[in-house]
Parts: sequence; structure tokens; C-alpha cells
Amino acid sequence: MGKLKVGPISILPPSATMQGIFQPEKGSGMQLVEGEHVPEDEAIEHWAIQMLTRKNPTLFPGPLIVWGWTEETCHKAELSLALVKEIPGCNIITMPDYRPIYPKIDPEAVINPCHPNLTIQHNKIEVCALIGIHCHFANITLKMIRANTNCYTTALCQYDGHEDALLSIRDIDGPKIEKLIATLKRVKKKGNFTPWAFTPEGKEELERIAEFKRKNAAPSKEEATLFMADLEQGLDENAE
Repeated sequence: MGKLKVGPISILPPSATMQGIFQPEKGSGMQLVEGEHVPEDEAIEHWAIQMLTRKNPTLFPGPLIVWGWTEETCHKAELSLALVKEIPGCNIITMPDYRPIYPKIDPEAVINPCHPNLTIQHNKIEVCALIGIHCHFANITLKMIRANTNCYTTALCQYDGHEDALLSIRDIDGPKIEKLIATLKRVKKKGNFTPWAFTPEGKEELERIAEFKRKNAAPSKEEATLFMADLEQGLDENAE
């Protein structure tokens, strides 16, 4: 049993470092799984199984890959899309920036580090992967998710990783994302379990989500009701 547990924990859960959990050293060949150091291949396979078998798997890409800063960024974004394609029923909800979204967030469109639990709970997400999010904001997000939800959090970090994630893969680059994709394919090919999206529960949930989105889809540009009124012709400066 790992040192770190799936939430909900409490309003103010202790940080992972307060529980004596720290990232493996760079180049050690180890990754962090539920507070324990395990060999990287084992950690990646565990990550793949969680993403395939838990309810409503979701990728949360942040500004480091959402915006095309560099060629490397664009390459990581393309690989992330390929990664999602290997996870049946996987959704993508972006974290485009870090400013609080008030008075109301659209939880089906974005996630925000100031209130990530709203997006998690609205979409009934029980496993997620954060990628391309600046580390200090990822830490806040992970701690709040663990405090208030039962979501199994995973972090795919370009740098040192995140102790407050249930599973953290550090030093993520193009080749390592390709390794994640290859592991997903291999695990599915083994056929030792049924991916959540292919279970009766998963099929029913995905059908419900699709129907909800159809009913609540935004109108097309041609069908949208435009605000016209007096502004259509401009304001009359001489009007009383």
C-alpha cells in the first residue's frame, strides 16, 4: 500500500513532502507511484492501467503545450493527441492559463488551478493526467483535487515531477511520451482487462455525455442570435 491515498482527504490535506515523500533523483531510473519509488517501466505500466480502467479518463494540457511556443512544444502537443487516441473514451480539457475564472467556470471547456475540483466533479473524472503545466500551479491543482475528489491524479512533468500526484513521471520529453504510447498499446494487446470505455458502465456513461453535449451544443454562427438593437446602426449623439 502506497504512502499517498486517493481522496477526498480533507479541506486542508497535508502536503506529500510533509509525509516524507520526495521525487526520485534525476537519472535514477525510478519514478514516483503513490509515494513510493518504483522502476520507470513499472511506473509507466501502472499509469497506463489506471488511465485505461478508471472512469472518465481525462488529459489536462496546460499552457506549456496548449500554445505553440516552440517546435518542441508543437511536437509534444501532437504526441499528446496521439496519446489520447490510445485511451478509449479519453477526454481533453485544457488549462489555457492560470487566472481565476469568475463568476462561473465552464467545467466542460477548461480547468483552473484555483478551483480544479469543480471541473473534476462536474465531469465525474476519476483519473487524469496533467501535462504542460508550470510546476507551482500543478502542485496547487494536485493538492486541491486530492483534497476534494476521488480522482486518481497523474503528472507528466518536464522537470522534477510532483509529489502530490498519485503517480508522477518526471523528465517528460518526446521520446518518453512515445514510450507511454507504446506501453498503452502493449497493455491493451495483452487483454488482461477491459478498458473502462468498453464496459457496460463506460458505454452508458459515454452515451449520456454525448447526448448531453448534443442537447447543449452552442448554436452555429448562422443560427446564433446576435445582439443588434440600437448598436446595429450606431448611437445617435444628438438623441436625448
